[in-house]
Amino acid sequence: MTEVLRRYGPVLTGVILLAVAVWLALLVLLPQLMMIGFSFRPSLPPSKIGGPEDVFTVRNYLTLWTNQIHLSIFLKTIWASALVTATTLAVCYPVAYYLAQVAPKRRLPLLILMLVVPFWINELLRTFSWYIILAFNGPLNAVLLGLGIIDEPQRFLGGDAGVIVGMVYVYILFMVFPLYNAIESLDRNQIEAARDLGAGWLRIHRRIVLPHAKPGIAVGCIMTFMLAAGSYAVPALLGGPNSRWFTEIIYNWFFEGGNWNQGAAYAFILLVLCIGFILGAMRLFRVGLADIAK
Repeated sequence: MTEVLRRYGPVLTGVILLAVAVWLALLVLLPQLMMIGFSFRPSLPPSKIGGPEDVFTVRNYLTLWTNQIHLSIFLKTIWASALVTATTLAVCYPVAYYLAQVAPKRRLPLLILMLVVPFWINELLRTFSWYIILAFNGPLNAVLLGLGIIDEPQRFLGGDAGVIVGMVYVYILFMVFPLYNAIESLDRNQIEAARDLGAGWLRIHRRIVLPHAKPGIAVGCIMTFMLAAGSYAVPALLGGPNSRWFTEIIYNWFFEGGNWNQGAAYAFILLVLCIGFILGAMRLFRVGLADIAK
């Protein structure tokens, strides 16, 4: 705060803090409070709102535990989001390490640009491109048939596999850059010293690189999991009736079922789940908010 005051002066700093406070209050805090209020009230016609039937109740929350279909979709969303997070971490860690410690400095801007450019395209268009790739008569089936790996086209869409593949691609940058930022600050001399002492690559990563990259891993996992658990477009395009996501159920309550109260309860449950994942990830990687902020 002292550095901010010194750089911008007390007046501009006050304006910035006020703008941030107004933004948080109007666009973050107030909508969440309204959602919580909706979730604890029954769905009533306008004429009965404020009447004797308009009382606080936990009925909307109990619906999830009594509706076995919704509960199974909720649990599937949890493990599938965790799988997306783990897969994204496995894919992005070698990429981030190469960019941070191996790639020549003169080529680094070009490599990062190659990663970023595809994400200038809208998420829906990028997701739809995977719809084309994974289609029954799409390029992937054509390549597999041409290589003789399969004898007939496979249906990759309409199941969880297509959704997970699409999410790993869509959210890959949210894992790569936190990992790169953490690994890039590691002194290469530590890696060289470990190699000179006879440590293999597996031990070097396990004992030196991974402990140093814990804040980046935590940030990447948190962001990827939250985005995957809250995604609607990817499962709607790449999934099917047998691969529904919990966000699709929430969408149906709000925009098709017309029951905002039930949708708010489901949305709040998902929010609590994401907060719990954040706290769990911070505890697992033994990092605090100060470490993540770096």
